[in-house]
Amino acid sequence: MIADSYTREIIVSNTSSVAYRALTSGFSKWWTASSGPLTTIGDTVTFRFDPTYWTMQATKLVPNQSVELECIEAHHVHEGLPDSIRKEWEGTKLKWNIQQQGDNTKISFVHEGLVPSLACYEICEMGWDHFLGSLKDFLNAGKGSPHKEVVSE
Repeated sequence: MIADSYTREIIVSNTSSVAYRALTSGFSKWWTASSGPLTTIGDTVTFRFDPTYWTMQATKLVPNQSVELECIEAHHVHEGLPDSIRKEWEGTKLKWNIQQQGDNTKISFVHEGLVPSLACYEICEMGWDHFLGSLKDFLNAGKGSPHKEVVSE
């Protein structure tokens, strides 16, 4: 693991199998719209926060235990931040470790490569803090607070 990478843990009152499903096919319930589920190593999925998007490839899928994705394409746009953030996520890895603990499940998350020296770190840290809270709410109460696209009329 790269030192100083973004790392958090949450404890949820649900099973490891439900947590695993949320991290492979339930992204829109707690994070954002995706291009599809992850079922096999090598599968790719794109997550959208228009105009921003990230395409990830599954590098490790161990049912009810772990999910690892590597960012293979990044297009990060955020008003007020430099254009240099556009590709900062490329090559970074999202790693979730899922561990059943009695009636609860501990989910340890590392965004390997998301480090304080990146121009996008602060906004991404706030984003992950929000969406990991959303994941926790979704797994505890069935309702998260994912990103919703704003439709202009």
